[in-house]
Amino acid sequence: MFLGVDGGGTKTAFCMVDRSGQVVARAQAASSYYFSHGIELVEGVLKEGVEAVCAAAGLTPADIEYAFFGLPGYGEATRDLPVLNATPRAVLGHDRYACDNDMVCGWAGSLGAVDGINVISGTGSMTYGERLGRSVRVGGWSEMFGDEGSAHWIAVRGLNAFSRMGDGRLPEGPLAEVFRRHLDLASDLDVIDVVHNQWQGDRSRIAALSRSVAEAAALGDEAATEILTDAGRELALLVEVTRERLEFGPDETVPVSYSGGTFGAHTVLEAFATGLKNRFTNYELRHPLYEPVVGAALYAAKIAGTPLDQPALDALRMASGISASGGEDR
Repeated sequence: MFLGVDGGGTKTAFCMVDRSGQVVARAQAASSYYFSHGIELVEGVLKEGVEAVCAAAGLTPADIEYAFFGLPGYGEATRDLPVLNATPRAVLGHDRYACDNDMVCGWAGSLGAVDGINVISGTGSMTYGERLGRSVRVGGWSEMFGDEGSAHWIAVRGLNAFSRMGDGRLPEGPLAEVFRRHLDLASDLDVIDVVHNQWQGDRSRIAALSRSVAEAAALGDEAATEILTDAGRELALLVEVTRERLEFGPDETVPVSYSGGTFGAHTVLEAFATGLKNRFTNYELRHPLYEPVVGAALYAAKIAGTPLDQPALDALRMASGISASGGEDR
């Protein structure tokens, strides 16, 4: 029995998979992104989720052969690593687990834990790739000065376009009315109160506005369409740099996949695919095989030295149909 945990900026997903490729149980808990709320948040979220998924499976943590915890922010504050690495021990009661950044979940799920590159675009954005035992991460520098192409990045640019439309610095398009309706604004300036005072600049709530940008683009808003197109291009650039750093040869096929809710916007995925083609002819864009939380369970089995065999992988694939967005937010 293998436990996969995929932490994210919006929620944390838990999944128990057995050797035959059956998803035995699932559970969900709050976000485990701790930078805004303190590192003590992580243990509470993991405890709640592990208890829930074990209860759903009719098992105890002792029955878990191995677990993998993909945690948002892991590796981005070196001083926190000892605490993060020790936290699952208090929850499981044993040492049969490993921790890393949640980017590994997206990669393992989308590509089935084989060499290649996965780009995550949910609340934040980054790439993770492996080749011949080497791994590389690119991006994920936080919403304040990075995370290009992410939901938060899209939302902030949408808010900027809204403010410019409100002033008359940008011709008003459908985006203005979409934001007014979604945020229930009595006047355009009330957006300041909503984002800064009511939301307190909350990362997840701001990122959710990317859906309003996508809605406006679908209604023909040129500014919104440009924002989504730029997002796809930025994500393609992340992949290109990852390929170079992994030293894929000029004639090698490079498997690429994607995960995160931002890819649910057709304009983003289309611009991303076009950007890849324009940069390197041997990219092979693959639809995600499994959602990130299932990827975490697969990675747990791999780390334990007992990876699932092909019949089990096929059964898991049949049982875990995923959306075009490829699963969870980061």
